[in-house]
Amino acid sequence: MKPNQLLLFVHIVVAVLLLCTLGNAWIPPNFIGGLNLLSLGFPYLIALYFLLTLVWVFQRKKIAIAFAAGTLLFYNPVRRWVNISPKTEKAENFKTVRNIKVLTFNVKYGDFGWDKVKKYITDQDADIILVQEKDTNKVIRKDMVKYPSVILKTKHKILRQEALIEDQARGNSFFADVDINGKIIRVVNVYLEPFRLHKSMFKFDGLAKEGGKIATLLSHMTPTFKAHEEQIKKIRKVIDFSPYPVILAGDFNSVPNSYEYYSLGKDLQDAFLSVGNGGSSSFHDYKVPLRIDYIFSSKSIIPLSYKVDQSVKLSDHYPVIAEFLLN
Repeated sequence: MKPNQLLLFVHIVVAVLLLCTLGNAWIPPNFIGGLNLLSLGFPYLIALYFLLTLVWVFQRKKIAIAFAAGTLLFYNPVRRWVNISPKTEKAENFKTVRNIKVLTFNVKYGDFGWDKVKKYITDQDADIILVQEKDTNKVIRKDMVKYPSVILKTKHKILRQEALIEDQARGNSFFADVDINGKIIRVVNVYLEPFRLHKSMFKFDGLAKEGGKIATLLSHMTPTFKAHEEQIKKIRKVIDFSPYPVILAGDFNSVPNSYEYYSLGKDLQDAFLSVGNGGSSSFHDYKVPLRIDYIFSSKSIIPLSYKVDQSVKLSDHYPVIAEFLLN
């Protein structure tokens, strides 16, 4: 096989794999679980696709036009990882009594120091605070909705709350209807089933052991993806039948372009896509770009700002903060 033929074959394979990640919008993990695994590799696949396209451009081959046009299919999928939003009005220009600030933060059970975490959260002065992986032995429980792994604290009145994921699941989610200065918002705190991975699974110990490690990883990940599908059904029900606008946030334990992202974000807007800028990576423990923490809202709630606060390392997750104007 000639070099250009091999190059074309590799480029087509990469393009097909990228197209398969788009299938997560329709195909659930219990039907084809491998598509969700592909979503984890999206940043690397799209980088390789761009690189191969440049090779065709430098060779001045007409096929470069086709592959360059193909990049348009992945415009929004790329923006879910790295975004350059159009200029919007600053949040400071919309200071009204119906502005709200939302903070979501997986605190890893306070392993990095609960007092520091607590101080950081307090300093943000957010209207709605959503926490995942709380430590039930250390956390201050006053004025908090109490569920096994997740909590909500708010300055405003909670009218109703209800657990969404119970049974023996390791993930926990709930919703609360919150009265914010006369405007009722349904707030959904999402913490989907965690994978329970550890760093040793990603260390290279020689080719002989890699097959076993890959099998171990798959044994953790594929059943978890399937568990997510069942948990999402319960979460979607309270979104779809909500009589109020919705703010949905938390730790999805899933990357953009995954089934979880598409399903939970259906008919909602990703605040990062609307007003975020730069990288969106919110999980830093494995030294690879992973965005698994999100803030979504109904389209009647206007996003004003979005920030992944990568200046603090009080957990293996970064806090995610967004401000909204209640329309």
